[in-house]
Amino acid sequence: MIKILIADDEYIERNLLEVAITECFKSDVSVRVAENGKQALSIAGLWSCDLALLDIEMPGLTGIEVARKIMENRPNTKIIFITAYSLFEYAHEAVRLGASDYILKPVEAIEVIKAVKKAIGQIETQRQIEGIGSEVSQFEGVEGSDKATKIIQKVQRYLQQNYMMYDLSLDKVSSILQINSSYLSSLFKKCTGVNFIDYVADLKVNAAKELLKDPLRSASEIAHMVGYESGSYFTRAFKKRTGFTPTEYRRTIELGGEG
Repeated sequence: MIKILIADDEYIERNLLEVAITECFKSDVSVRVAENGKQALSIAGLWSCDLALLDIEMPGLTGIEVARKIMENRPNTKIIFITAYSLFEYAHEAVRLGASDYILKPVEAIEVIKAVKKAIGQIETQRQIEGIGSEVSQFEGVEGSDKATKIIQKVQRYLQQNYMMYDLSLDKVSSILQINSSYLSSLFKKCTGVNFIDYVADLKVNAAKELLKDPLRSASEIAHMVGYESGSYFTRAFKKRTGFTPTEYRRTIELGGEG
């Protein structure tokens, strides 16, 4: 069961979100709604939601402020922001807070379902990787075992679902698994043929390549969306893996080249 909190001061938008989610996911989710940020925090504090859909522009406490307070108590809570504005204005803070996605107003049911499915996938993967932490000691030292391979596959899925997190690192995943980071690094390379750091960087760059197809998104916005705090670092990482800067890559798309 996934517990979902919806907070929006506009009744029509709030109701659309609730109906879309409950009709699609039915008994797989439990939904609570809030009319403002203060009420959202009260519900989140008592109910411990797994996912929160928050209107950024709520009066009083904004969605960003609510997300920040929720994450202080439950850092694994997934956040989807709802906004009538471009994400760029909020991108850095939104991604820093671990935002799973954002939805533009006026809300469309198909976009809601897409974003919620993505967030639920992240939640389920997080639960899986936390659940296998106790199993790691059972195969430590037997890198070629089937169990080791299966667990690394779960780690890969976790990375695929969470590549946009700023703090995604070898140390973070090692901590979740309660395993030595050097051992995990070695095991990951043996099971996948790729270094952990390179694997994550490739996920970020491949996601950025897709986002660059949208001419309305700036390179700076995309950098934040794929988990780079620094635009210049994003540019260097992108060029290292593609041979192009993000701007050059976008130009090749416009000219009908790569992508």
